[in-house]
Order: sequence, then C-alpha cells, then structure tokens
Amino acid sequence: MYTIGQVSEMFALPVSTLRYYDKEGLFPEITRKNGIRRFTEKELEALRVIECLKKSGMEIRDVKQFMQWCRQGSETYAQRLALFERQEETVLSEMRRLEKTLAMIRFKRWYYERALADGGEEGIKDMLPDRLPEEIQRLYDRAHEI
Repeated sequence: MYTIGQVSEMFALPVSTLRYYDKEGLFPEITRKNGIRRFTEKELEALRVIECLKKSGMEIRDVKQFMQWCRQGSETYAQRLALFERQEETVLSEMRRLEKTLAMIRFKRWYYERALADGGEEGIKDMLPDRLPEEIQRLYDRAHEI
C-alpha cells in the first residue's frame, strides 16, 4: 500500500491531481485508513492508464467514461477497444506533426552551423530549395511538406 505522497512522488504528479482524480471517481475502490487514502497496485495501474490517456490528449470526462466502462465489465470491450483505436490514431498524428517539427529544427540547426562555418548564408541560399546535401535535403523536404 502507498500513501498519496508516495504515489505523487512515483508519478511526478501533484497531490492535488490525485485528490481530484479520486473526487472524480477514478479510484472507486481506493481504501482509506483514518481518512488517509491507501493506494494499491490496482490504483497504480489505473493511474498508469489514466496518465496514458491524458497524455494522448483525452479529456478527463472521456477518461471517466472509460473507467466507467471498465467497471461495467466485458460487455464494454468493444467500446474500450474503439477508444484505444481512436487514441492510437491521435498519437500517431501528433507524432507525425512532431517529426515534421523536428525536421525543421534539424534543418535550421544545420543551416546556422553552415552559415557560421562559411561566414554567411550565400552558399546555403544557392543550394535552396533542391541542391542540399542528401540528408539535409530530406530534412528540408520533410519540414516543408504541406
């Protein structure tokens, strides 16, 4: 069993967030001893899923719905599967967006490293938009996709 302070430290979450989750009914079977919450492995696993869903962009009301489906049992497997399929696509979309962002950052890093080494941007500008070194060209193209 873990105290709220221990769980807060383990998950790097404020105690207030854990209290909020409890208030919202996300830990329906949490036990209390003298009014102090005691987290078991069951609550820790629920918290891992809650944090995963939140990090994937899900709203707390939808997390609550998922947790309700879990309590309802096997008849909600299809809804839970559909939820994770949607969140997977959301995360993949975000990853594609971040890959494009990273490509621009890497291209610009190369650009300014080269500008510093060359003492200016003229040589680089002569290579734009399609005569860059192969690896840099891939970054440039990825960063400029629409």
